[in-house]
Amino acid sequence: MSNEIEIGRGKRGRRAYSFDDVAVVPSRRTRSPEEVSVGWQIDAYHFELPVVAAPMDSVMSPATAVALGRLGGLGVLDLEGLWTRYDDPEPLLAEVAALDAARATSRMQEIYAAPIRPELITARLQEIRAAGVTVAGALSPQRTQEHWRTVVDAGVDLFVIRGTTVSAEHVSGVAEPLNLKRFIYELDVPVIVGGASTYTAALHLMRTGAAGVLVGFGGGAAHTTRTSLGIHAPMATAVADVAAARRDYLDESGGRYVHVIADGGVGRSGDLVKAVACGADAVMLGAALARATEAPGRGWHWGPEAHHPELPRGERVEVGQAGSLEQILFGPGRTADGTLNLIGALRRAMATTGYSDLKEFQRVEVVISPYQPR
Repeated sequence: MSNEIEIGRGKRGRRAYSFDDVAVVPSRRTRSPEEVSVGWQIDAYHFELPVVAAPMDSVMSPATAVALGRLGGLGVLDLEGLWTRYDDPEPLLAEVAALDAARATSRMQEIYAAPIRPELITARLQEIRAAGVTVAGALSPQRTQEHWRTVVDAGVDLFVIRGTTVSAEHVSGVAEPLNLKRFIYELDVPVIVGGASTYTAALHLMRTGAAGVLVGFGGGAAHTTRTSLGIHAPMATAVADVAAARRDYLDESGGRYVHVIADGGVGRSGDLVKAVACGADAVMLGAALARATEAPGRGWHWGPEAHHPELPRGERVEVGQAGSLEQILFGPGRTADGTLNLIGALRRAMATTGYSDLKEFQRVEVVISPYQPR
């Protein structure tokens, strides 16, 4: 059955759903939240929590990457951010947080115009490694050719290639494009790549040898991609489509499982629950973790799109400070708005529907039930 709708006589479109459009349905059995496992594993690395921090300056510093690692998640440092451009970015992070709205974009473009310094990439990653947690760093597809060797030599465990849209087949008549398949084949570390929002795009990325695929365009809260480019991926449909690609690729490859990570639109605990219910193995959190008192953004949140030199398509948004990183993940919750105790909410949702681990919970029944979140 096709769910295509006629937009006009010359154009049809498929109906797609965001996390706000779907809800999880309780089943016939329940269990205790303490008996639920929310751990996941990618390649050789096991994590107690299905939480990957978005590589954004407002979310991750070397210190917060270490803190999240110790709490059981995975922190990913943006290797094109202020930490690899300046010896001490703290005064600049404070300045960005204090900027007047009218001047924010132009001043951020100035601050981020400083060159990326390879020796700082090395120093920041080694700082995370010295703490004994899993080390992950991110580059955009455009910068991967230039800096990947520095990143690998510095000793990353997981390499993240993250862009608004990443394809296995980038066509360029100007520059030598990144050949993902060859790149991943030659690399000694597992690669997480994205974003992708369709079955076909994700299947192509899986065939390059990626260990994980990021679904969505990232930076949901701080993005204006829909306003500026007219591009948008409703996340419930995108995650379900990419989960189907994972299932088909598992058969095609003779048993190779590629992890699906929802990236964007997971601002509150209910979104995390629904991301897993739609088929995600883990979620990449930006705004949710930018609300931590330890976050470098000081209650503000922005991504690399906000200071793009030619076409800014993101903005600096005020997310406020909800609590410590530990309170955001484990509570106790003091409000009922889904900003605190994300993991407690996931455990309770799984327990209420009777599922004991994330893989099982991906099979939970969902219904289409649109609502306007408060």
